[in-house]
Amino acid sequence: MLITWILSLLAAAGALVYVFMNYRQIKAMREGTPEMVEMSGIIRSGANTFMLTEYRTILIVVAVLAIVLSLFVEKTSGITFLIGAVMSSSVCILGMKSATYANVRTANRARETLSIGETVKVALCGGSISGLSVQAFGLMGLVLILVIWGGVNHIADGAGLITKLEGVNASIMRISTYSLGCSLVAMFNRVAGGNYTKAADISADILAKIRHDMPEDDSRVPNVIADFIGDNVNDIAGNCSDLLESFVATMSASLMVAVILFSKHSAAFAENMAVLEKAFSLTVTYPILLACMGLLGCLAGLIYAAHKKMSDDPSRELNLATWISAGLTVVLGFICAPIVFGGMDASVFAAYGWKAGWASPWICSVLGILSGIAIGSITEYYTSTSFKPTRSLAEIATEGEAFVVTKGDAIGSRSVLLPVLLIGISLFVSGKICGTYGIAIAALGMLAFVGATVSIDAFGPIADNAGGLAESCHLPGNVREITDKLDAVGNTTAAIGKGFAIGSAAFATVSLIVSYVGNYTPANQEMVLNIASFVVVAGGIIGGALVEYFSAMLTDNTIESARLMADEGDRQLSEPGVLEGTKAPDYNKMIRLAAQQALKKMLVPSVLAMFIPVVGGFLFGVEFVGGLLVGATIVAIPRALFMGNSGGAFDNAKKYIESGALEGHGKGSAAHKAAVTGDTVGDTRKDVVGVALDIFIKTMSTVANTLVSVFHHFTLIK
Repeated sequence: MLITWILSLLAAAGALVYVFMNYRQIKAMREGTPEMVEMSGIIRSGANTFMLTEYRTILIVVAVLAIVLSLFVEKTSGITFLIGAVMSSSVCILGMKSATYANVRTANRARETLSIGETVKVALCGGSISGLSVQAFGLMGLVLILVIWGGVNHIADGAGLITKLEGVNASIMRISTYSLGCSLVAMFNRVAGGNYTKAADISADILAKIRHDMPEDDSRVPNVIADFIGDNVNDIAGNCSDLLESFVATMSASLMVAVILFSKHSAAFAENMAVLEKAFSLTVTYPILLACMGLLGCLAGLIYAAHKKMSDDPSRELNLATWISAGLTVVLGFICAPIVFGGMDASVFAAYGWKAGWASPWICSVLGILSGIAIGSITEYYTSTSFKPTRSLAEIATEGEAFVVTKGDAIGSRSVLLPVLLIGISLFVSGKICGTYGIAIAALGMLAFVGATVSIDAFGPIADNAGGLAESCHLPGNVREITDKLDAVGNTTAAIGKGFAIGSAAFATVSLIVSYVGNYTPANQEMVLNIASFVVVAGGIIGGALVEYFSAMLTDNTIESARLMADEGDRQLSEPGVLEGTKAPDYNKMIRLAAQQALKKMLVPSVLAMFIPVVGGFLFGVEFVGGLLVGATIVAIPRALFMGNSGGAFDNAKKYIESGALEGHGKGSAAHKAAVTGDTVGDTRKDVVGVALDIFIKTMSTVANTLVSVFHHFTLIK
């Protein structure tokens, strides 16, 4: 186990060295014309100001919760909660800073070289800083906790500074609160960042494309710079914290399931406890080792992509980096499996339900990896302009807005079945092959190469900002052609990233639900959540309804903010000289308005996800919360996929028309305006609601795991 910890810390350190090398390389590149330098400086300053203001609020909430956890649950859990929040925050800040340096340098590389391949390298270099940081910081934080507090044990020995509850396992509590710290920051970032970016984006589209017939990203539109900033605070910072939380949650769930399996079978191995102790040690080791091997695979894949000669097909190059990372994760995971489990006693294989012996966990990890890649491919099919669904959506825009919205809804609904089918089959097969441990490992497998997927996803907003800067800084048309091509690819990678985030959230949440039920099930008893129980059914119905309420709250908040920003933008455009281009609009006022609205509206939805399981647990008990988690997950996953994929199709249908691919219906046409309406509808779906729903269910599940011992002892209505 010690060797695994050392190897993991070395791998994380190596990845971070490469991250900081890329960061220095990005900063050393030229920014371009004086106008580009000025615009990028405004974007960078606005993003930094927003994050600083947001983290003042987050700091207060984190500090209060850390004190509560240490006082009443487990004395060291407040510290590990803080470590999780710090790791997540560090990734967000580093990723956002690198993106705000990379965007202008990507545009300038296109200006200087007129080469798609060279320009892709700059954007991917910036994206890899985000991706590798997610995996390195997430793994490093968990391993440091294990090193400092002596690993994972199966003894219920935890106590708070004030209270002592029966059944609290200190090591498990430290792991779950580390995950909870990551989850809380992710929720705040997704809710606040989503409101910021989509309020700015929607209001800019309304002003430029509908009310005033102006080009997209025209520097005369006051909302444009706020839109650029929003891409970074949501699609970079928010996405980094989202995927880091999923990665940490799956590792945590795997370790918790290992403890549960030991407790469940301890009576059966009472006369041969050394065999079970060894099995426990090995089941704790493999998740950390698999995550470490995934990080090494991602590092190799991204280094290869960064140094090879790039073709003029960005999608091919980005897909290649993903396939190399995933392939190496599969191979390295296979090499580790017999090393770890080869010496496990056959009696443990039988007791744990491992049908393929030492290979069982590896097979489950491969199922998770293949599911992640397949979900990405399905998302690409439904959202890319290269395929029929999005093209048909663009073509029907000639019939008007109602047809666009209705068709987009149909595409979104149709896109749900295959990903959900994949998730369901993978979970079923994993459980059959390797029991509850297999479900957790399948979830971890899907996220074991998260460094590559986040890197490719982060490519999208960097390319989008580069295109916007090329437009607003009046770069030549041939430069804009390059950045437009990268932007279109970036839209698809962003959509794929959202599909991956939602799919991984499904796996992570199921593994957390399994560990939750195991945490309150008495030792040596079967883990069962009785779906026929009225208590569980009541929780399930309410959980599903809460998902819809949460979605409505986020949508209302975003639309209200967008309306205020559109009205302010109209007021500024009516001032003498602004529309004519002789006077600059007040960008800073619009940035402040976007930030004020986002921060004002982030607290209630974020805190709601934490308090729902707390209130349910104290009032109705552990089974009610189990039903709550299951119901919310069943409703949230298809809902999030629908939101993300329909929104992606709306966005790319608009891009398809703007590219001139629909003959006779270019920019400014009736079909284009109908597509813009669809894109406006889709913006809130894909970048606010869809991406926040996966955090919603993960946060509830993590809170439930953290407080399950408390619920078990303090329930008002029994």
